[in-house]
Amino acid sequence: MTIIEYPVLSVPLAFELQKEWDSPLWQQAPALPIAAFRPESTNHRPQTEVKLLCSPVALHGFFRVRDRYVRCVHDRFQQPVYQDSCVEFFVQPQVSGGYFNFEFNCGGSMLASYIVDPTRTEHGFRDFTPLTMEQGSQVSIYHSLPVLVEPEITNDLTWFIEFRLPFALLEKYVGPLGEIKGQVWRANFYKCGDKTSHPHWAAWSPVDELNFHLPHCFGRITF
Repeated sequence: MTIIEYPVLSVPLAFELQKEWDSPLWQQAPALPIAAFRPESTNHRPQTEVKLLCSPVALHGFFRVRDRYVRCVHDRFQQPVYQDSCVEFFVQPQVSGGYFNFEFNCGGSMLASYIVDPTRTEHGFRDFTPLTMEQGSQVSIYHSLPVLVEPEITNDLTWFIEFRLPFALLEKYVGPLGEIKGQVWRANFYKCGDKTSHPHWAAWSPVDELNFHLPHCFGRITF
């Protein structure tokens, strides 16, 4: 299986959320497509792209989604945001360790954990640790849509999610990351909407079953 890669541009200074897809900083970053749709999806194919940038203290991401049938009913941390119109970033900083799932609905609510063994159980996964509220608050999020979108918007629209993920937060689980430049991490990006009127499941690096928690299907992000 070919492993796809994305080069993460490094910038010399820390920066806050830009809130503009085409800001001077974000214009430097190439966009990757989240376009490998699972066959279980409906015929709705939202056009989804994401960019990454690396500062000395954080990893930044920016999603742009050209969408329809947009719905968002979860407005609190650690709710099942994947049921809404949602984008996701899964990242594994060290091959020998677990991975993080950062899931954002279009209203900016987040679900996030550190997962060591993604084997499904009645309680979620065999070995996982949900991020605490305090840890979740360290992730800065910009969302272009209201916190709640209900009833569903059926017209065409474009929405955005930008996030700032401090390396210090990741280090609480994986230990010191050291110099980021030159590292290669495993990662994947997703678009879903499990309980919208037109459910769909798309990935950057294709998944071989309807399950996003498949580290063997992750691509590479290179710093």
